[in-house]
Amino acid sequence: MTTAGLNKIIDDFSYLPLEEKNYVVDIMKKQLIEARRDALFRRARQAETNLKKGAIKKGAVTDLYKDLEVY
Repeated sequence: MTTAGLNKIIDDFSYLPLEEKNYVVDIMKKQLIEARRDALFRRARQAETNLKKGAIKKGAVTDLYKDLEVY
């Protein structure tokens, strides 16, 4: 979406009656929750795939620190 398009949405929103603004905000919150849920699901699927491929490292926190010191 372009900045101009976003500005139009914000401008149009400002003219809505309070009740409709609340309705729009509720819908947007629900859509944001759903988008976060979808992103988490995709990330979990990717982690599951990586686990099956053996493309992960296992170890203790000290092992993680050792790996981070390399960089």
